[in-house]
Amino acid sequence: MTHRSPSVANVTARACQVPTPAPEADGTLAWDSTTIVVVHAAAGPVRGLGWTYADAACVPLIEHTLAPAITGAPLADVAACWAAMQRAIRNLGRPGLVSCALSAVDIALWDAAARSLDVPVSRLLGRVHEDVDVYGSGGFTTTTDEELTDQLEDWVVRQRIPRVKIKIGEAWGTRVDRDLKRVELARYVLGSDAALYVDANGAYSPGLARRLLDPLRDTGVTWFEEPVSSDDLAGLASLRTPGGPDIAAGEYGYDLPGFARLVPVVDCLQIDVTRCGGFTEWRRAAALAAAANREVSAHCAPNLSAHAAVVTPNFRHLEWFADHDRVENLLFDGCLDPDGGTVTPSRSAPGHGLTFRADVAAEYAV
Repeated sequence: MTHRSPSVANVTARACQVPTPAPEADGTLAWDSTTIVVVHAAAGPVRGLGWTYADAACVPLIEHTLAPAITGAPLADVAACWAAMQRAIRNLGRPGLVSCALSAVDIALWDAAARSLDVPVSRLLGRVHEDVDVYGSGGFTTTTDEELTDQLEDWVVRQRIPRVKIKIGEAWGTRVDRDLKRVELARYVLGSDAALYVDANGAYSPGLARRLLDPLRDTGVTWFEEPVSSDDLAGLASLRTPGGPDIAAGEYGYDLPGFARLVPVVDCLQIDVTRCGGFTEWRRAAALAAAANREVSAHCAPNLSAHAAVVTPNFRHLEWFADHDRVENLLFDGCLDPDGGTVTPSRSAPGHGLTFRADVAAEYAV
């Protein structure tokens, strides 16, 4: 008997804004809330769920531009839906909010397609890993030494995550002494066994970032994320050295040409499944990296990224970002647990296994 795929009936979106526990900042931005745009794609008896961390402006873009492009299309043809949406946004510009909106819908479609077949989305995409490594991510520049210590101990001692990342580049790279003191504190708290990563969010100039390589190596830092702007390709390339730390960038990759420019100048390519174009484009970006013998690392949105991670042969690790971990556990049932330093998406739960708590979300609606 042939399985007949249902057609996409409708696509809806809503935005929620969740306050942070306290004001937060990295090297180049400060914030006090996190906005998430949640998408549902209905097809026959199933509803797929996707989301992106972006401005609420994505909602009308999804409902008025992307949804009409795929309504009535066979759910089984997710790649064709993606192509139809790509054509619909031709005059809007792909990078930025448009790509975030596209990502959320694509994820919802893959989730719905997998649910319609009663299989995990990782199986539909082609799973290659049983589990994947995660690293704890936070350490905002606004945290006190005591707060940073507590967060590091929570990750490494209570949750047994042997990799952590903190923010540096405070105030656009003007407080280097404090940056290095926080790195030294982190190493002291972690001891010698846990891996220590840093993220400057593009705050430094190439010269200043180059001068920080030696002290970072001396503290055992093995990952230096966005030491300069990810648009500064020459600057990124100049910071790669045989002794490390690995230079990483890619969280602002919104299309394949952008990833193609980044691959040659980084040691590890970052991809954000909620920005890059969803699961569909994730696989193509990961293939670009593989062709250049580079690994990829997942940026944020941990409970979606885990499903992209296990289908990627050249995968390194997944960022378990404190803000998104809190938002996802608040708004969704079925979230993964990073305890022990790895996550294993279910091999039996249909789709990505997550469900939306609409009643809770109503409290945070934009």
